[in-house]
Amino acid sequence: MGIYINPGNESFRVMRNGKYVDKSGLIGAINHSIELPNKLSCISRPRRFGKSYAAQMLCAYYCVGCNSAPLFDDLEIAKHETYKEHLNQYNVLALDIADIIGKSSLDDMLSFITQRVSEEIYKIYPEVEHTEALADLLNNAVEASGRKFIAIIDEWDAPMRDKKTSDDIQYKYLQFLRSLFKSITITNKVFAAAYMTGILPIKKDGSQSAISEFWEYTILEPGPFAMHVGFTEDEVQNLCNEFHVDLNKMKFWYDGYKIKDVGSVYNPNSVMRAIQLNKFQSYWPATSDPTSLLEYLNLDKKGLGKTLVELMGGKEVPLNPRQFRNDPSSLNSEDDVLTLLTHYGYLSYDEERETVRIPNEEIRIEYADSIHYVTHIETIKRVKRSVQLMQDTADMRADAVAAELQKVHTEEYNPRHYNNEQSLRGTIKLAYFAYKDEYLQLEELAGGTGYADIVYLPKRNSDYPALVIELKALDKSHPLNDAEGAIAQIKKRNYPDILKNYTEEILLVGISYDKDDPDKKHTCVIESWQG
Repeated sequence: MGIYINPGNESFRVMRNGKYVDKSGLIGAINHSIELPNKLSCISRPRRFGKSYAAQMLCAYYCVGCNSAPLFDDLEIAKHETYKEHLNQYNVLALDIADIIGKSSLDDMLSFITQRVSEEIYKIYPEVEHTEALADLLNNAVEASGRKFIAIIDEWDAPMRDKKTSDDIQYKYLQFLRSLFKSITITNKVFAAAYMTGILPIKKDGSQSAISEFWEYTILEPGPFAMHVGFTEDEVQNLCNEFHVDLNKMKFWYDGYKIKDVGSVYNPNSVMRAIQLNKFQSYWPATSDPTSLLEYLNLDKKGLGKTLVELMGGKEVPLNPRQFRNDPSSLNSEDDVLTLLTHYGYLSYDEERETVRIPNEEIRIEYADSIHYVTHIETIKRVKRSVQLMQDTADMRADAVAAELQKVHTEEYNPRHYNNEQSLRGTIKLAYFAYKDEYLQLEELAGGTGYADIVYLPKRNSDYPALVIELKALDKSHPLNDAEGAIAQIKKRNYPDILKNYTEEILLVGISYDKDDPDKKHTCVIESWQG
């Protein structure tokens, strides 16, 4: 067994020793592509979505020279009609490109791969005829062994995401992949199938798109691999039941990636960390690599500053991902930036609505940590306004609060949607979007005899009071829907009752505006709750 050729099943064996969520259905999807025109699969997902774990599983399943049946007989794939046909029947070419760059360098990675793979082939198959070209050597290994290869390439796009990668290095790297997977003669003789994975889809670069023969399955268009990468809702619910974890908290922190025909998909790394450490927090890896959120939020693209505020306020924003060239160094528009952030996992895409939003609390924290360092003038102004609004609310300056909410309501919603319930709630979220430093934002919080629309619960180190906010649209048929009426509803339904165990200081904030008034002037009443 080698490292790059036929690495065996030891890595997967270690995985099985711990808590393992069965994702072996992926093998069945790959098996259905073997020796078919769609046998080259490129699956791109955000980091920590289980791509590398999947690569280790595939190595264990396909690799000749080891017996992996004990590792798979109790998994989903064992029920698949192709299970025994392909189990441990192939040579495996396993390349972790990020690991290889760490062992060599960007400049030397191609010669490093060729040298190490060649050494292992000659050691495993001494009778193989020597040759310098890697594709020819793999072909000679197939002829000597009578077995084709399954290629498993993890982090294929690591060179494309590294700032140190020059255009020349990218070109040579793509040409290297082209030598393996572009030639119909070589590809069909050498490879029965390929699983290539990374964060980014394959770069669109005209004639230089060296690996265009791959069938791509992205977070935007996951195809048959939709439920096999990341944890599904059922899988997370089973984990929560097994380990007695609050499913609602799990959803609040890590849900939010929606995939058509599958539903919710969770980041496996975060879910398992929360269970193992018994703590809900952001496990999104802190990193200084090119996927840094702030780097992209600061790009000077028209409309990006306003869109950032809307996203932070909980709004969905429209996205056209079709012009993106899959190249982080070539971002020509706001849509390009948002599409890249979607591939990185910082946004969740709704295919039917063609919109994106911040998926969950874990990612909202990433935005909150970055927002104070954004250089867009428009964003800076909105941050200052939001912070001032929180201070005005805490100081019970009702007129200032009403004026700011009116301004946000008018700026963000056109007349057609101005009066619906979602726009009212959205106005509050947009106005208080910079709450992260001081508050937790809670929606539909059960309290008393009803549900409070939006509650801001102060963090432990915050000096701010808790806020229970109700916004009403006043019209002739509902004369009590004024600011006083909003306060009365909060009191009548005793919304603040649930908060008294968390904080002693609670403010009730009632906002109202007249739907029939052309200016739609907002009024505000703020009272301290006496429980």
